[in-house]
Amino acid sequence: MDEEEAGPPKRELYALLQVSPEATDEDIRKAYRHWAQVYHPDKYQDFHMQQIATENFQRICQAYEILSDEYKRQIYDIYGMEGINSGLELGPKLNKVEELKAELERLRKRKEEEKMLAHFRPSGTILAHLSLPQFLHGDGIMRGMAMSSDVQSQLSKRTAIGIGGNLEVNENSGGGAASTVLRHQLSPVSSIEFIASAGLRALIGVQTTRNLSLHSTATIAIAKSLRDGSINLSNTWTRKLSETANGNIQLLLGPESSIAVGWQKKDEKMSASGELQIGTSSFSASAHYTHRFSSKSHGRIAGRFGSTNLEVEVGGGRKLSNFSTVRMLYTIGIQGILWKFELHRGGQKLIIPILLSRHLNPVFATGAFVIPTSLYFLLKKFVVKPYNLRREKHKTLENKEKTSAQVREARAMAEKAQQLLQIVANRKRSRHLETNELVITKAVYGSSKALKKADESREENKESASDIIDVTIPLNFLINDSGQLKLHEGVKKSGIMGFCDPCPW
Repeated sequence: MDEEEAGPPKRELYALLQVSPEATDEDIRKAYRHWAQVYHPDKYQDFHMQQIATENFQRICQAYEILSDEYKRQIYDIYGMEGINSGLELGPKLNKVEELKAELERLRKRKEEEKMLAHFRPSGTILAHLSLPQFLHGDGIMRGMAMSSDVQSQLSKRTAIGIGGNLEVNENSGGGAASTVLRHQLSPVSSIEFIASAGLRALIGVQTTRNLSLHSTATIAIAKSLRDGSINLSNTWTRKLSETANGNIQLLLGPESSIAVGWQKKDEKMSASGELQIGTSSFSASAHYTHRFSSKSHGRIAGRFGSTNLEVEVGGGRKLSNFSTVRMLYTIGIQGILWKFELHRGGQKLIIPILLSRHLNPVFATGAFVIPTSLYFLLKKFVVKPYNLRREKHKTLENKEKTSAQVREARAMAEKAQQLLQIVANRKRSRHLETNELVITKAVYGSSKALKKADESREENKESASDIIDVTIPLNFLINDSGQLKLHEGVKKSGIMGFCDPCPW
């Protein structure tokens, strides 16, 4: 058995009594009486077995003491054992449910305030345009450069502010702009934004968004340009088409009026989108498809077609860490043939488009695609993949060393519990064999990789034995008189008596 879902936190005490987190007081009392009989020390004559039973009996009593008390159970459900062992002690100050809830609410608000103070999200982009033809003509390799930065901060629970700016230089010309957005949540279903910017696109505007239903959202915005006095009015309607897909329609009225229809879909394996826009003096269509080959790598194809643009983009990317992603794209269009390198880290982006040729030569275009693609796969196979494997193995060994004492202690406790359960489990097993009901002949719990290795050879089985634990006895014990095995949802299997997590890394 391999636990795929970690389950919600603060559920270990429920697992000890084998009840669900939604169990009633009567369910908890029945479970306690049952397990107290199983682990009562007086049942055992052998001194060693009495010690094992005493340890498990104390754990059962502690779980019952907390879960049978209305106040302590509330504290445990919210803060776990840390809340039980902290200053939230019951006494004269907290002797009513209302007072306890008020105290918990006060602590919850304090945590929200601390989180709000830390809710400071900066982001930025650096874009460097390089040109190989320009470099070969002796004019320098840099075509232009652009930088943008944005900082968002939560002023209160319902109000946020964003401040941003950008600078752009293209050959001998350049410019910049600064903008501020103030967003306020009017209600759970509506919000309003005030927008102001200065520079190349000086304007002021206001935008409001409202959830019309569970699946539909409407946004209305009006903006006035401070340079020519023109006014733009836009309406956007978004609707959820399915669990993974959305559609939207946007109507823009102003000097350049247009209507646009879009669609987006995203799930675990892929993401795709498309948009068609028709304006008074232009039109465009675009689409993209991204496929995730694994949790760390993806491929992408995109296309844009319109009155001023025609290009196809192919490429892929790889996740370097939890915060970093690198992407390489190949673009061919009316502007020429380009390579594009992107590095994303946190909220920061570095984008380097390299113009290889302004002419669409088929031979050059094929070579520009095949050569870097081949180099990428060679580097991935002989450099990146071996490096990642070594790094993952090193991290696993480090985590094993850090948690080895904890795992040994948990395994020893689980084995002691299994000794107490063995007699009853064997009796149930014999009875179920006679009545042709459910009998578990072999069950193991732990790392899926260790389980696969254990099936390959006996030698590897010995090597990976530390990453799995035999749980045949506790599972046979948990089979009820009707021959059914039921494990409550929301309870971690590693917390069940006789179980442990042999590989928490």
